[in-house]
Amino acid sequence: MAEKRPTILQIIPELDTGGAELSTIEIADAVHTAGGHCIVLTEGGRLVQRLRDTGAEVHFFSAATKNPIHMLWNAHRIANIVRRQSVSLIHARSRAPAWSALIAARRTGVPFVTTYHGAYAEKSELKRKYNSVMARGDVVIANSNYTADLVRMRYGTPRSKLRVIYRGVDGRLFDPVNVAATRVEAVRRRWGVEDKQRVVLHAARLTPWKGQRYVIEAAQILKQRGIGDEVVFILAGDAQRRGAYQAALVQQIEAAGLEGSVRLVGHEDDMAAAFRAAHIAVVASIEPEAFGRAATEAQVMSTPVIATDIGAPPETVLGRPGVPATRATGWLVPPEDATCIADALAEAFAMSGTDLTRMGERARDHVLRSFSLRQMKQQTLQVYDELLGTELAQKV
Repeated sequence: MAEKRPTILQIIPELDTGGAELSTIEIADAVHTAGGHCIVLTEGGRLVQRLRDTGAEVHFFSAATKNPIHMLWNAHRIANIVRRQSVSLIHARSRAPAWSALIAARRTGVPFVTTYHGAYAEKSELKRKYNSVMARGDVVIANSNYTADLVRMRYGTPRSKLRVIYRGVDGRLFDPVNVAATRVEAVRRRWGVEDKQRVVLHAARLTPWKGQRYVIEAAQILKQRGIGDEVVFILAGDAQRRGAYQAALVQQIEAAGLEGSVRLVGHEDDMAAAFRAAHIAVVASIEPEAFGRAATEAQVMSTPVIATDIGAPPETVLGRPGVPATRATGWLVPPEDATCIADALAEAFAMSGTDLTRMGERARDHVLRSFSLRQMKQQTLQVYDELLGTELAQKV
């Protein structure tokens, strides 16, 4: 008898940018490759066509709503989709739609999986209950050991229900050999970077907890020390309706006299070329990153990383000063400490080209060994296989 073709339903609010969104697309592709079918419920976004290219079926759906009445109505709608399309399993990747998905899963009797993508703040008991849906899956996927520890601490989730599956990086898409020099040149032109200038890249949406202000302060410190005259600091990321914060960063840059060396460039589509164009990448988050894909994407492009020593980056960056120079792939610094960022940058600028290149090569090897896209796909499909009795993971 032929094996039943499983149908996996994923639900995520939007498909614009971010680790959860890209993981949705990558797992849809894995399911299709393994012979299954994937349905994604989402409000849409710039990545919809990329999702459709995997063979996934896209349903435009009010997945971002936090209105309790609408969430209950969504649960009814999801349950109807499950019955109508013989959905085998529901995988939720965000809190509001996860509540609707949980109710639908319980009504229809299908397995329910969650991926805990973020270190959600819990400032009240109500918020804690709201967040707890992400720990209510039959299996809860944590995107780092840091996240898994957080889930266990907050909700008492047993280890038997938790799986640590790191965010995967596509080593073919993010491969210095496969990124043509013309792409790198195009990125540098968009940023207004001259040939002789070195680039420090901070790639993150514009929000205070991502720490852009500390990168600007580090640039100011280096200027005061007379270091880095030929260095351009690129802050790449969407403002996402945070106009006041963007304006505050512009004001900080102007007040420091850094208009020529610190630039807000908005969203960057070609991140592989962007990290290839950079000499150093910075992850300056002042709150814990549950994973932090910028650190792994930069490293796999052979670009050393300076990251704050909180959350998951200590799992992904082999950082100085705690790691010997012969093993290091970057630097780990305290959060909210512009001086330490500046010190790490000064150390990087003082390295010979050969030593910096060797660090970049170690960084790529490190990511390919431990954070590959293929590993993430196989491990996620193994979760589905465990719950469904299928053999999807063997086919990717």
